[in-house]
Amino acid sequence: MTAILLAASVQAGAANMRDHTRPTDAHATRDTSVSEIQAGDLALTTTPAIEQTIQTTVRTAAMLDAKGETLIAELGARDGALVQIGQRARAFQMSSRASMYQARVTRVTAKGDRVLVEAALSRAGLEDAAPYILEITVDRGRFLAVPNAAIIEEGDRHVVYVQHHPGHYVPTEIHAGMQGDLYTQVLHGLEGGEEVVTFGSFFVDAENKLKSSDGGAAMGHEHHHH
Repeated sequence: MTAILLAASVQAGAANMRDHTRPTDAHATRDTSVSEIQAGDLALTTTPAIEQTIQTTVRTAAMLDAKGETLIAELGARDGALVQIGQRARAFQMSSRASMYQARVTRVTAKGDRVLVEAALSRAGLEDAAPYILEITVDRGRFLAVPNAAIIEEGDRHVVYVQHHPGHYVPTEIHAGMQGDLYTQVLHGLEGGEEVVTFGSFFVDAENKLKSSDGGAAMGHEHHHH
């Protein structure tokens, strides 16, 4: 019985700690302060949540045609549906990124459950049969978004630190949508123009958790004496 009570006490303490180290609503009230010296040392930066064009990259192996001018690749239906004529691309040989080629999609052809893609190189490629990696840039649309670097992932939760005024940051849970190469769509949790910590977000998160843990320990110590 003593072991059972002890286990229950440990579990309750762990749950209490999670309550203190994670925001419980969209805009948590507990903020974290960072001094000007710390912010300067970390080169801490903030970025406003604004509408951004979210881009993703479709990557695939491709082969050079006989003239050395066009790369040809085959995609599955899912990736193929994202590719359109005129999209920008770049290519490099699998063996090395030393020579990067700019390209543009010139033809997209359905082939059963596959999609054949052709991309013209801006300059002639090497005259060999080595495979290339073709990276096609896809614009997914404009959405309210924040930089990927601003988001702290905690399981299935996404948290950003909103600057309420310089040096003070509040952990805020967001509902994330599409994740692009640089930005992630925000479905709920932020208003346009709110400043979020980008570079330095993990430091601010660590500071917040540390202060929350210290607060929880202090409250537990005070309760013990009562």
